[in-house]
Amino acid sequence: MNLPKKDKHYVSALRYNWLTSFYDPLIQWTIQEKKFKRQLVKQSNIQPGHRVLDLGCGTATLTMLIKQMHPDAEVIGVDGDDKVLDIAHRKVHTSGLEIQLQKGLSYKMGLPDHSFNRVLSSLLFHHLTSENKRKTLEEIHRVLKPGGELHLADWGEAQNILMRAAFLLVQILDGFATTNDNVQGKLLDYICQTGYNDAKVKQNFKTIFGTLTIYTGTRV
Repeated sequence: MNLPKKDKHYVSALRYNWLTSFYDPLIQWTIQEKKFKRQLVKQSNIQPGHRVLDLGCGTATLTMLIKQMHPDAEVIGVDGDDKVLDIAHRKVHTSGLEIQLQKGLSYKMGLPDHSFNRVLSSLLFHHLTSENKRKTLEEIHRVLKPGGELHLADWGEAQNILMRAAFLLVQILDGFATTNDNVQGKLLDYICQTGYNDAKVKQNFKTIFGTLTIYTGTRV
């Protein structure tokens, strides 16, 4: 498979490559990671035999959780960052879980049409430009089987002024250009506009960095 090169808008997990090794402990201790990721997997209603994609899998924390909670599902993780994939491979190898990891960009995955029952994604979309958010949602729609579901967790519309102020820390680190859509509540609009049925916000979590939102939508 010929992999696309990173474009000029590509943002690493913590914006700067040298921060990547701090990603796991930072997320674990600051934004209720276990709680919101377990909720994301739980709401996705994965069944035995389902093919599940963790898009923007990062260091594979969510990927491994999916497999642990649903050992009879086939789980694949895709990410565009070589450094985080190296960490992910080490974690998966140590765990002994049967998980496939591969490199790919969210808006050009190179995966077959209609090949997944569920696509999950956590903290990917705030790294994408508006254009690439839409392209990614279209690409997810393409790889989902009819009736397949998208379950997405990312920064969402601020619930109050405190959450809006807290989110400024994320914007300073990851950039205002890619994060403004999130805090303005546009992700749900994008999901609706790219052909998903019954798109909705399922749950909000208050964190020290702002409002974390779980979204869902179904491919018709």
